[in-house]
Amino acid sequence: MRILITNDDSINSPVLPHLVEWARKHGEVTVAVPKHQQSGQSHAIEIHTPFVVEQTNQFEGATTYVVDSTPVDCVRLATLGLKQTYDLVISGINNGLNMGEDILYSGTCACIFEAKLRGIKGIAFSTEEGNFDHAMQQMDRIWDFFQQHKLLDIADIYNVNIPKNSKEQIVVTKMGGPYFTDMFTHVGGGVYKQQGYCIHENVHDITLDTDATIDGYITITPLTTNRCSGTAFKKLQHLQGKK
Repeated sequence: MRILITNDDSINSPVLPHLVEWARKHGEVTVAVPKHQQSGQSHAIEIHTPFVVEQTNQFEGATTYVVDSTPVDCVRLATLGLKQTYDLVISGINNGLNMGEDILYSGTCACIFEAKLRGIKGIAFSTEEGNFDHAMQQMDRIWDFFQQHKLLDIADIYNVNIPKNSKEQIVVTKMGGPYFTDMFTHVGGGVYKQQGYCIHENVHDITLDTDATIDGYITITPLTTNRCSGTAFKKLQHLQGKK
């Protein structure tokens, strides 16, 4: 298996060496990660200005590229730029959960959306801040769950959240609603400072990634790049051909 590892926390992510070592048990590994922290970049790409890519030997047994651009550009560089293909893109492990509507802001999740656009399967992994040791301890059983239930034959891309002190049970969920929002404060001179705060209301519905993750379950959420509203399309189909 040819595996591409990427993230939005940069080459300096403390969990990256451990993730590379883990992935090497499962195949040939290439690493393409941002040079700088890129959280919250979503699916941003650079199309106007050239950017620097440095090849390094930082990780034993893995070819590594440090990309001075966005997380999605790391995937684009590794595929379109290097003209390589992969069997799986692993994005993360992100230092912070990515769930509910916050998935739309996530550079970690955007990497697997880009993988899907390139015809590659992908899994995004996120955990609570500073929970890397526990998250790495769960990787084998999460991978076994994927293999046992043939999840990558059912959908191409998945988002996985690993809470602290996670329960034994792994649950498959759908995307929940809003989790964080921001307060903007004018600090003078036309400068605004944003500060995030949680607005999630937990009703303990373990079919939702938000509720289930907060309640201690490892959650696996199948995702898609299709942004069309199927419900609205069906209601509007009668308008086809009308002027």
